[in-house]
Amino acid sequence: MKIGFIGLGNMGAPMAANLAKAGHAVTGFDLTAPCPDGVSKAASAAEAATGAEVVITMLPNGAILRDVADTIIPVMAAGAVLCDCSTVDVDSARIVAAQAEAAGLGALDAPVSGGVGGAAAGTLTFMVGGSDAAFATVQPLFEIMGQKAVHCGGAGAGQAAKICNNMILGATMAVTCEAFALADKLGLDRARMFDVVSTSSGYSWSMNAYCPAPGVGPQSPADNEYKPGFAAELMLKDLRLSQQAAEAVDADTPMGARATTLYAAFVEDEDGRGRDFSALLPRFAARGRG
Repeated sequence: MKIGFIGLGNMGAPMAANLAKAGHAVTGFDLTAPCPDGVSKAASAAEAATGAEVVITMLPNGAILRDVADTIIPVMAAGAVLCDCSTVDVDSARIVAAQAEAAGLGALDAPVSGGVGGAAAGTLTFMVGGSDAAFATVQPLFEIMGQKAVHCGGAGAGQAAKICNNMILGATMAVTCEAFALADKLGLDRARMFDVVSTSSGYSWSMNAYCPAPGVGPQSPADNEYKPGFAAELMLKDLRLSQQAAEAVDADTPMGARATTLYAAFVEDEDGRGRDFSALLPRFAARGRG
């Protein structure tokens, strides 16, 4: 398959490389990042998109996605599919999908879970919104780049699933870190707390798979001085998207709102920027109740 790939940063580059390794003809474009091995370099986003059967985008935010869409949709061949794997606001996903469909293209919003490690290993999970036909076209590519692709519904459904998932993740990681800090002050050994909670009603992905306590549970960024697997500023971005969506549809999300405020303080007023989102644990451990 002939593929255009726009956005070759920490996530996009390994995703594009995996498609090239699988034998697809991949042409890539990024304003600053180099093309990975096996990916041909285009001089512009439009050049990468011209003649492609599928164009995949991995971009920082909805505004940039809309700008790129304005550039590439006019040059894409009728019947091609625009598959956006960025995490953006639901409205941007739906605007771009409508624009693509009006031009005779298929469109998918397909944000991912699994981080840079999952992108490199080809084990991402894709949450996909769009038509059945567009999903069927891109599904073989999802199988190369990831381990699972869930078709969540129509345009915007992938982004909705991603922000709901990450709102849960942000809130559960925060309370997991709070609980470890409380356990410390109560004199409870962290390893014993993990043994109890990870097999009891308090278990969660944040505790069992990504434990924020160093030396406890499986390997996680906590064991590497909280160097990011998923950076705190990216969690803040996703939490803000969740609250933007909640405001748009008049949904009451008090825990999501509180997690957003907490991560905003951690990233913007404290030392959270550039650290993993689980680095809330040392933050809580150093603080008192006031």
